[in-house]
Amino acid sequence: MTLPSLRLKANADRRLRAGHLWIYSNEIDVAATPLAAFQAGDQAILEAAGGKPLGIVGISPNNLICARLLSRDLKHVLDKSLLVHRLNVALSLRERLFDQPCYRLVYGDSDLLPGLVVDRFFDILVVQLASATMERHKDDVLAALIQVLQPRGILLKNDSAARDAEGLERYVETAFGVVPEWVALEENGVKFEAPVVGGQKTGWFYDHRMNRARLAPYVQGKRVLDLFSYIGGWGVQAAAFGASEVFCVDGSALALDGVERNATLNGVAEQVTCIEGDVFEALKELKAAEERFDVVIADPPAFIKRKKDLKNGEAAYRRLNEQAMRLLSKDGILVSASCSMHLPEDDLQNILLSSARHLDRNIQLLERGGQGPDHPVHPAIPETRYIKSLTVRLLPNA
Repeated sequence: MTLPSLRLKANADRRLRAGHLWIYSNEIDVAATPLAAFQAGDQAILEAAGGKPLGIVGISPNNLICARLLSRDLKHVLDKSLLVHRLNVALSLRERLFDQPCYRLVYGDSDLLPGLVVDRFFDILVVQLASATMERHKDDVLAALIQVLQPRGILLKNDSAARDAEGLERYVETAFGVVPEWVALEENGVKFEAPVVGGQKTGWFYDHRMNRARLAPYVQGKRVLDLFSYIGGWGVQAAAFGASEVFCVDGSALALDGVERNATLNGVAEQVTCIEGDVFEALKELKAAEERFDVVIADPPAFIKRKKDLKNGEAAYRRLNEQAMRLLSKDGILVSASCSMHLPEDDLQNILLSSARHLDRNIQLLERGGQGPDHPVHPAIPETRYIKSLTVRLLPNA
């Protein structure tokens, strides 16, 4: 394959040489290699300003991130062969870490497959193609996954907003075999079924696996409140770990159907109660009813999706955590999480501290958690680190 060249401006290669994979449109020497000459999904040889080749890139000419490095070796374009190799490398890590084939198999840039996410549910795969390059190589992606994993079914869950910036249509379709509406998985020894077709994202959030495992010593025999519960990742595991009562709050009827389904699956249905409705309204009603909980879990959706949302998002995190603290019993535990990449962990910690001080209470920070190792962080790309989980103890008043 003969590829065209894409040339950088002077000194624009420093970040790439340091390990980064992204190229921005203002870094391209458009006089030498106009972006308008490329189609979305094309591959090209990236060159430094002096003409030295830096590797192979996939191009999105109309995006701010106009190219992503696919390989630093000019012999390795993105094709089925490279995909098989990278999938095997990714698989070797997950098989070392987990005793069941339930995990995020591919996490985009961190697995050197930018624009590709693959979640594995035993023999069912849910795939997200977020770049024009991966979309163009959809058949190669499917062929590589089939060769490496021999799945029973593959679902393309291509309905994310990331596709909009790439000029790609959104769609959800079964691309191979048979994919049921709900699929089985296991996490921390607890069984679940996830709505991969109609649920959020890929149907499940493996990223908090390690943080949910750490619930066990805190919830034994305790009364637990799980806010933004989705299908019970936190709440059902808390019940399975021995909580006496668990209340799961979510605005989605489908999600709470999943909570009931998963509670039954694990024989803890009698310990689990679902509350459907707006979480903030539910918090007010629980406070008015003078309910108290030993452990409250607050794992909301991203309140800060873009930098311009920062002020309002921080206010929402503060409101949520302060109201959660008001429901804690004496010597209670709050697990506060954020999936907002734009909210640093230290800022979440400060929000918890200021919330506690507003209530004239003191807290102890007991544990810090991040995303599990099936969501490895690319050290040159801060955007690949987004999960924060802080476990704090609300101290009794002296």
